[in-house]
Amino acid sequence: MSKRAVAGTDGPFATDPLDRTAVAAVGLITLFVVALATAQVTAAKVIALPLPFGLPVVGPEITLPGAALAYALTFLASDCYAELYGRRATQVVVNVAFLANFLVLALVWSTLAAPGIDPEVAAAFDTALGPATNVVAGSLLAYLVSQNWDVFVFHAIRDRTGRSMLWLRNIASTATSQALDTAIFVGVAFFAAPTLLGVGDPLPPAVLLSLGLGQYLLKLAIAVLDTPIVYLVVGAVRRE
Repeated sequence: MSKRAVAGTDGPFATDPLDRTAVAAVGLITLFVVALATAQVTAAKVIALPLPFGLPVVGPEITLPGAALAYALTFLASDCYAELYGRRATQVVVNVAFLANFLVLALVWSTLAAPGIDPEVAAAFDTALGPATNVVAGSLLAYLVSQNWDVFVFHAIRDRTGRSMLWLRNIASTATSQALDTAIFVGVAFFAAPTLLGVGDPLPPAVLLSLGLGQYLLKLAIAVLDTPIVYLVVGAVRRE
């Protein structure tokens, strides 16, 4: 047996089962994957959040997919992971998780395709979990572009600031990547896919703008509010 194989059996917890670095790595990857899987199966529900006052273009409420909060957690997890473990490790997590999206879809589709004992329950599952082609296409493309952009911007700023100004790279990377994510998802799911693939009717430009801007404002607010959490996680792991 090779030395590499023997070493591999020890794992990251061989020296200390409560090592903060190893526990944090597993915890952040778990949070990322769980949030991503949750976002995939909750994207079909569209929710409306009332605002205390109307906003130009957006109006009196923000309309967004139910996956918005879960998906926002993926950026929190990836930014913490990027700060602690570096660019290449984070890109591996992001792109392996992208492939895991297809496993989630395959498992959901196989469950929907299997015959159900109760037709009403089966129909409810189809309605709630049946992923629309336009939503799947938009979410997968948006994920692939925005998550890799998030990692790129985060480390482009870190290369210039070192460990200082974590708040800047957290907010800047998430704000720009969420802008890309929103534009791609809304544009593909509600305009390009309906136009090119004939799945549903494309939304008018005014509605697309309102939908996209409302989502982005909420995502930007989450990016600002989760900055203290990023500091807490990174500080707890690095504490001597």
